[in-house]
Amino acid sequence: MSNTLFVPDEFVVPRELDCGPFRLEPLGPEHNEADLAAWTSSIEHIRKSPGFTRSWPPAEGMTAEENLADLVGHAGDFEQRRGFTYTVLETVTGTVTDVVVGCVYIYPDRDDPAVTTVRSWVRADRGSLDQPVYEAVSAWLTADWPFAEIRYR
Repeated sequence: MSNTLFVPDEFVVPRELDCGPFRLEPLGPEHNEADLAAWTSSIEHIRKSPGFTRSWPPAEGMTAEENLADLVGHAGDFEQRRGFTYTVLETVTGTVTDVVVGCVYIYPDRDDPAVTTVRSWVRADRGSLDQPVYEAVSAWLTADWPFAEIRYR
């Protein structure tokens, strides 16, 4: 890994993005059950989303313990400022629910750490949110984050 910081020390990493029908907050272990239910119900839909491959999500799924380990890893990346993964939660009449409808990953590109790579997915039954999530996150990253080059797949 490069010695270059992904974000400057003085940058305050946002803890949320409120977008009306959905809200982003840092993905963590507390989302395990809802996150697992969201992506396992939508494997084929996610694999058709830009930036995802045939290796993730795994066709055979994961156990709750395996998913929890993955979420703990993402939360560690967030706290160490190596990468930022946000869960996308449903908002109903202005109230955020605990229903996970997707996920957004913001990480340095593996081949060029000066480039920020962004991927997102939404559940198949919330497919209409694909474009709104993309548009909201794109605008947010451009306006509020210190990235020189962003590639949102």
